[in-house]
Amino acid sequence: MATQTYPDSPQREKELTARRQWFIVDAHVDLAYNALGWHRNYRRSARWIRGQEAGSSVARDAGLCSVGLPDLVCGHVGVVFGTIFMEPARHKMGDSAITYRNEKEAHQHGMEQLEFYHRWADQEDHIRVIETRKDLDDVLRSWSLGTSTSASFVQNIQAPDSQHHQVGIVPLMEGADAVLEPKELERWAERGLRIVGPAWTGTRYAGGTNEPGGFTTLGRELLSMIASLGLILDVSHLAQKALFEALEHFEGGHGHLIASHSNPQRIIPTDRHLPDEAIEQIAARGGVIGIVLFNRFLKHGWGTGSKKSEVTLDDVVRAIDHICQVTGSADHVGIGSDFDGGFGAEATPRELDTSRDLHKIGDELLRRGFAAPDAVKIMGGNWLRILGAALK
Repeated sequence: MATQTYPDSPQREKELTARRQWFIVDAHVDLAYNALGWHRNYRRSARWIRGQEAGSSVARDAGLCSVGLPDLVCGHVGVVFGTIFMEPARHKMGDSAITYRNEKEAHQHGMEQLEFYHRWADQEDHIRVIETRKDLDDVLRSWSLGTSTSASFVQNIQAPDSQHHQVGIVPLMEGADAVLEPKELERWAERGLRIVGPAWTGTRYAGGTNEPGGFTTLGRELLSMIASLGLILDVSHLAQKALFEALEHFEGGHGHLIASHSNPQRIIPTDRHLPDEAIEQIAARGGVIGIVLFNRFLKHGWGTGSKKSEVTLDDVVRAIDHICQVTGSADHVGIGSDFDGGFGAEATPRELDTSRDLHKIGDELLRRGFAAPDAVKIMGGNWLRILGAALK
């Protein structure tokens, strides 16, 4: 039976009212991996979770928790792309149990994570797995918005009602080794997978971060399946050769190619991020790029021993503005925080502690002279455009 309430502080109505000008979409959050691998209870707030983890190996290996359902609702984060992620055993980080040595183990872990999202939605009124356009529209209506076909729906937020707000989760696979073979992707799509990233590090399908290479024969078949099923391709983490192969050969429709969590290579010059040419090509295909809120990806040279305070919202806005300058508009950039993605709140910009603080990015955009309609797009509207076009 679905629950009727969720735990949060008595200040939630005041917080919600303060954030009502934004409807935020976060295009990359590792919820299932942390819930199953680190046993984080995301029904509770990030700070509550931190209290439970204080002094544990989880706090050491995964960092200070940045996400919880109350944080998402009170932060007006109405849609997140929830990842299906597992680590190759050769790259295991800490004591997490979600690693794989072969595609069968990857498949098992991946299906467990996808089922976690469905089970969570069944048990919690404030969670909805977004598989269809109707699912998306129902989530938007829970925030007193219009529908995904309404041009102005993002700007129509009314007085908040925290008892009815839903957080919509769009399942996103990060690293496709969990797909046993390309044709098996249809099974994943039937169960609700909507976005596919072929690589994290290198996979059987493509070269990835720190493991150079292009698409394999299987990888090219996977690209064809992603396109034929009408799914969205996520090029984040693709090695440079594979990235440009995807940009050239992926046959998915306009807006069906994104980078859920990648920053400009001009700021962080590694193969993890996007050169300007790739940014231009993603924009030409109607795509959106999510800015990662990891200090190491926002300021060159930030690393072990650096202070959280050394990176600020100025660095976030710089990354956003770079994409706007390269593409010529604010239509192709959004937020892809990667919160709880192997780093914690100690490694996010000074002004950001949990998902409740994401609204500060929009406030800063306005302070820095961005037009209000452009800031609305960046905070969520661009991602909603992608989903409204791709979902059926």
